[in-house]
Amino acid sequence: MGLLVTWTAGLVLWVVLWSIGVKSLDAFMLVMLMMVVAAAAHIIWPMLPGNRSGDDVTPDNPPFN
Repeated sequence: MGLLVTWTAGLVLWVVLWSIGVKSLDAFMLVMLMMVVAAAAHIIWPMLPGNRSGDDVTPDNPPFN
């Protein structure tokens, strides 16, 4: 959901910046920066300590017994 909101806000930002005279490529690069940050946050968010699920109560077995 966050990526969709970021994409929509980025397109709105791109149109607004383009309409006030900013070069379209420069505005698009800002949108791409927003999308890369949002994608990185989307990937990293579940791995943060406070967001881990409690399913992993027992650790994995070592490879050699």
